[in-house]
Amino acid sequence: MRIVIKMKTTANSAPRGASKPPGRALLQAQISRLGLKHSRQRDLVADVFFAMGGHVSVEQLVAAARRNDPRVSVATVYRTMKLLADCGLAFSRQFDGTQTRYEPAAGRPHHDHLICTGCGTIAEFAEERIETLQSRVAATHGFQVETHKLEIYGRCADCRRGKGPEARP
Repeated sequence: MRIVIKMKTTANSAPRGASKPPGRALLQAQISRLGLKHSRQRDLVADVFFAMGGHVSVEQLVAAARRNDPRVSVATVYRTMKLLADCGLAFSRQFDGTQTRYEPAAGRPHHDHLICTGCGTIAEFAEERIETLQSRVAATHGFQVETHKLEIYGRCADCRRGKGPEARP
């Protein structure tokens, strides 16, 4: 089993002058296809999003983008994230009905999530045996899988030991 842990995302921003993400060309193509104007703020939001990594809320993204440009609006962030999702560069996720979070999609293999109900930590994991079993169950029922997601909710080791954020004064 391969486990990659992504801790609760902080609102860091991309460094000024950072290299452009490989998905920029796809985003630009989507903007052209929709007849939208090129926007420096849209580019900034995309760059900050890719620099932040996974499981980012719009609120976190707005705060990070505003460190580079205080005029970035919430609407610009929402529209940019919709564009990134529409062109396959971001996944939109809602864990247990909470606020929508986004994670980069391009070049990332399929994975599932463990979500701590105490501190909000999200751990990503991939397990081939689970994937095989899901395919077998679907085939048994004559079902063709197009996509799926597995989310497991519980409490992380820190929260179980009383060391999570809720245990701090």
